[in-house]
Amino acid sequence: MTHRFPIKEIARQAGLGTATVDRVLNGRAHVSPQTKLRVTAAIEELTAQEAQLAARGRRLFFDFVVEAPNRFSREVKAAAEAVLPQIGKAVCRPRFVQQEIMHDDEVVSTLARIMKRGSHGVCLKARDTSKIREAVNTLTAAKIPVVTLVTDIGGTDHLTYVGMDNASAGRTAAYLISKTVSNTPGAVLATRSQEGFLGEKERETAFVSALRSQCPQLHVVAVQGGGGIDHDTSRLLSHALKGISDLCAVYSMGGGNRSILNALADQGLKPEIFVAHDLDWENRQLILEGRLDFILHHDLQMNIRNAFGAFLSYHGLSNDQAETPLSTAQVLTPENVPAFRRHV
Repeated sequence: MTHRFPIKEIARQAGLGTATVDRVLNGRAHVSPQTKLRVTAAIEELTAQEAQLAARGRRLFFDFVVEAPNRFSREVKAAAEAVLPQIGKAVCRPRFVQQEIMHDDEVVSTLARIMKRGSHGVCLKARDTSKIREAVNTLTAAKIPVVTLVTDIGGTDHLTYVGMDNASAGRTAAYLISKTVSNTPGAVLATRSQEGFLGEKERETAFVSALRSQCPQLHVVAVQGGGGIDHDTSRLLSHALKGISDLCAVYSMGGGNRSILNALADQGLKPEIFVAHDLDWENRQLILEGRLDFILHHDLQMNIRNAFGAFLSYHGLSNDQAETPLSTAQVLTPENVPAFRRHV
């Protein structure tokens, strides 16, 4: 039996005498199958312990590449910093590239620099485009695992996706709106920050399908773009809302909600219900002011923890399951908003 541990150490781990362990290791007679299993298990346990002890001194660098408004990027960085002290199997060092708008070429060049510099893993929030898919596959081929965050990238060899079950979130939004507006006819504004974010597309597809089934008298006005950035979102909506007088609900999938509310006010529109995503600082203030009715919130710290777990498993430093669970949307109201610390 192959091993690299002293017989005394194996015997101590197995709870057997050294002579018995010696007989097992050298394949001698008069050894029961149960005893062989105890020795085999002891060696496996010692191997795992050795890996954990070695990992404590190992330093791993992980790169976060995030296209998102600053208010959300701050939450991602804060979540990563909060999770780091909980990881005892390695010394993890995150590095961040965060921009409000990152076009394909910027993302691709950023990932190329990371590959040249070296990385133990990339956590990526980016658009689902052919160039970015190719860049992800290039990283994977170079043995740099990629985890997609919040919004997935399809058709790639990336390690896993961590984030919300977006289709379920879209159906939840449809349910909340259907219960609020009942049989009232009218328009529903559904906003996405960018065309290329697969997660928002999944939300919208599920939302439209569920709403059509539950409230066929409602019609959806879909607006895409603005990146969740205040000025761009306001400019986009000022044109999209012209001529709409029967708006009864809003489902905001991509942020920029203060700008959306201001654009609605400029047009004299006051919907019965406004459903938004993510408990960032701005949305927390808006829901406590009564300007948002519901926030579909997911545990970003859990997502980041799952991302680190997937990276550690990839590098053989963790026995955690390879598949990561999706986050379930938590429906927040002004009455159950959790305590919150502003990140600057």
